[in-house]
Amino acid sequence: MHYSMYVAPVLMPVLFWAGYHYYKDRHLPEPLGHLLLAFTLGIAAFWLGKFMYVGLGYVDLRYDAYLLADRNPVGLFFYAVLVIGVIEELAKMVFFMLIILRFKEFDEPIDGIVYASFIALGFATMENIQYLQFVTGIEAIARGFAGPLVHILFASIWGFYIGVAHLQGKALLRTALGALAITAFLHGIYDFVAIALPVTALPASALLMLGIWMWRMYLIRDLHSEAQADLSSVD
Repeated sequence: MHYSMYVAPVLMPVLFWAGYHYYKDRHLPEPLGHLLLAFTLGIAAFWLGKFMYVGLGYVDLRYDAYLLADRNPVGLFFYAVLVIGVIEELAKMVFFMLIILRFKEFDEPIDGIVYASFIALGFATMENIQYLQFVTGIEAIARGFAGPLVHILFASIWGFYIGVAHLQGKALLRTALGALAITAFLHGIYDFVAIALPVTALPASALLMLGIWMWRMYLIRDLHSEAQADLSSVD
């Protein structure tokens, strides 16, 4: 397989979503250097997640999800929720909490969504590049377009709630654990459906993603309106 022919399908969606989120935060945009750092942290999160998967192998808890789909669908469900969902969302969340929340420019709720989305973009980019050696051309293109959006949507949930807790001076651990539980469960459900139910995966997964997208879209709209109102009152 010539990987170069899939560079555009992998990178173009990433560039689109990066521009989309920068535009959505246009009333008080984050420094481009910080957004680039967040993207880089997403790449680091991918390798952290891979390290955690390897660690599971040493304690005999690493399984092939596709083999589980054939032999033990119930086991796949729990593996998807308790392992895949937890590892991948936790890996992204760790860098968000350790580094992103320290930015002095992190000063409004929408920032949590924006920075978490850029971390998710970095993670999805590396994930899609890694999968090029295992998938066909059409599958590579499909993953290139779907992967970034899926990771963005899940990351937006914990990014928003942890960001709000941070801005309000609340204890972060309880919020982080709750947000991780929710996103790991949703992420696991998505992966379970996509792996175990390939025939019905598209509509079922699409409905799940649509629901999160609608929540996110209206939330960003409301946060954007509130930010504009705050700026107008200052002027």
